[in-house]
Amino acid sequence: MAEQDVAPYAVRTGQARGRLYEEAESPARSPWQRDRDRILHSAGFRTLQYKTQVFINHEGDFFRTRLTHSLEVAQIARSVARQLRLNEDLTEALALAHDLGHTPFGHAGEDALKLAMQDWGGFDHNTQSIRLVTLLEGRYNAFDGLNLTWETLEGLAKHNGPVTDPSPYLRDYDSRHHLALHSFASAEAQLAALADDIAYHGHDLDDGLRAGLLQLDDLEGLPVVGAALASARAGATAANRSTDRYDRDRRVRHETVRRIIDALASDLTARTRANLAALDPRSADDIRNAPFPVVAYGPEMTEANAAIRAFLYERMYRHWKVNRMTRKAREATMRIFTVLTEEPRLLPDGWRVKAEAADGAGMRRVVADYIAGMTDRFAIDEHRRLTELTVLG
Repeated sequence: MAEQDVAPYAVRTGQARGRLYEEAESPARSPWQRDRDRILHSAGFRTLQYKTQVFINHEGDFFRTRLTHSLEVAQIARSVARQLRLNEDLTEALALAHDLGHTPFGHAGEDALKLAMQDWGGFDHNTQSIRLVTLLEGRYNAFDGLNLTWETLEGLAKHNGPVTDPSPYLRDYDSRHHLALHSFASAEAQLAALADDIAYHGHDLDDGLRAGLLQLDDLEGLPVVGAALASARAGATAANRSTDRYDRDRRVRHETVRRIIDALASDLTARTRANLAALDPRSADDIRNAPFPVVAYGPEMTEANAAIRAFLYERMYRHWKVNRMTRKAREATMRIFTVLTEEPRLLPDGWRVKAEAADGAGMRRVVADYIAGMTDRFAIDEHRRLTELTVLG
């Protein structure tokens, strides 16, 4: 969508607040196209290919990873952004970057690092995303990180809304590049955050069904999901009914997920349009300073989302098979952290130099950064290298 076609309340080039380190603008790409491209070419983005969404990477080739999830979030977010006349490039950049700070083994790895770092500045994946794009990516001579625009960094920092208790690193970065943490983010950032919900609700259900942790009949009573399933079953063609049961259920599963995503995205679009009409914002700052998040679901869909989330936690995320793998992943992550903080000389050379030059808290942060950047399979191999006598380092 061309700049002249976006709405007044969208983030626009003429209102952009620049980058921490000044750079000449590109004659061929907008600032947010450049952000998107930097994210896509980053090492952190590539590692998402082998980082857990729900299932550990080696459990199956067809389960979603952080990379495929991020691509699905970007597709949903950009589609809705176009309907709302928002800045599609910024929306896409935020969607692609929102999971960069995730650890190996998903929330199991994050929980382990959060516990390990609780007395040393804490750990959370949102702050880790900021650390990655402002500090840890080393691709440019002139600066650390990716030197993303203010608008992209604002959206990453406020992925969950205004930040009332920033982490030490985010507080320090904000002191140098003020991100207005107290206010809401742009409409583009709000949309990217809710597209994240839409993607994982639809696709985690899909992965749960594929893994056999859930059955189609289990979904019948869920709001939105039950209606989507009934519609998918009713819409099955006569030819489809004549095929084997596996093929029929597979098609119904895909049709159900498609309908779930459509229902969530359609409600989000309709409610946001109503909010925009009521607020009548004339700039992106009017969105940021609104008394409520402008991009939102209607009340009924908000309740339905809560019910879907509760169902996923009860029936899938806390399934005994997932619990077993979660426990092993958490213990492996903690063991790697313990070994490396007790003997930083075991770190690879570049990381070892950083750790040995740091104080106690700084050394532990180096180890946390090292672990957070691992893929599932690298973390599994590193655990073996550090703990099994027969495996060479």
